[in-house]
Amino acid sequence: MLQALYHLCGPPLDSFQEIPLQMLNSSSVSEFLLLAFADTRELQLLHFGLFLDIYLAALLGNLLIVVTVMSSQHLKSPMYFFLSYLSFVDICYSSVTAPKMIADFLIENKTISFVGCIMQLFGVHFFGCTEIFILTVMAYDRYTAICRPLHYTTLMTRRTCDRMLICSWVGGFVHSMVQTLLTSFLPFCGPNKIDHFFCDVHPLLQLACTDTYAVGILVVANSGMIALSCFFILVVSYIVILVSLRRQTSEGRHKALSTCGSHITVVILFFGPCTFSYIRPSSNLSEDKSVAVFYTVITPMLNPLIYTLRNEEVKSAIKKLWRKETGIRNNARKKKKKKARFIN
Repeated sequence: MLQALYHLCGPPLDSFQEIPLQMLNSSSVSEFLLLAFADTRELQLLHFGLFLDIYLAALLGNLLIVVTVMSSQHLKSPMYFFLSYLSFVDICYSSVTAPKMIADFLIENKTISFVGCIMQLFGVHFFGCTEIFILTVMAYDRYTAICRPLHYTTLMTRRTCDRMLICSWVGGFVHSMVQTLLTSFLPFCGPNKIDHFFCDVHPLLQLACTDTYAVGILVVANSGMIALSCFFILVVSYIVILVSLRRQTSEGRHKALSTCGSHITVVILFFGPCTFSYIRPSSNLSEDKSVAVFYTVITPMLNPLIYTLRNEEVKSAIKKLWRKETGIRNNARKKKKKKARFIN
């Protein structure tokens, strides 16, 4: 099996005996050094505070949407069902890379173990690909609601939504396993410096002690096929939606455009940077790290703002949830005061 893998990813099979057996069986590198951003100590402290605030805002914003959708009786439609899971995926997605990046701003030795590196690679692609599929499913939901309103309740049943969500998770898992296995079976014998702030496929391919051309093609083809096919479905869906809106009233058109506008904005913010990073061969461009910061940390923070600022139902549900929590706290305080007076 090792010979077959090496024949695919490395030199010709006749040179197999010339390669050290240790290199083929396992990597001699036990940890990697993340170069991250070459900043001064002052800039690192500034970046620590900045990205910590962004990460906390992403966590709180997405958690607020999840709690609001779960607790509200008025947000039970499939659109909000998928929105809550999109927010959950955003929490997981940003948590794969952001905590390590933020902590590295405070330490000199920015290392990560080989196993931790592979797990981070798996998490980035698992949650990232799952988010792509959920965004695609949300576009289909909007198409069904706007273009086929009479059949919406029969087409988008809870069972159908559950199946779509499961398929999104399974698709993300399969994609991530392919990327992870292709990378983890490569031999790494040094150097161990990753020119990135987290473990990703392209930086790791540059460190492998073998020819990675074939693996690089498979990685780009895998990522490209998923991103381009989903993007094509999204474009076609919204072209059909925009054409069908011409037959609706101005009020219905405004409501549909408001809902679709939020989704289109999120799609552009996520698909744009991902397309730039993965649908091309690996390179040494310094822009890759800046783009990766955008789609792993900043975009998960912006998604809750986009969906809440443009959606009156979500804003109304958040206000009701806030008033409910405030009322519960006030009642609890009154009860404590009454007990204190009774005791005195």
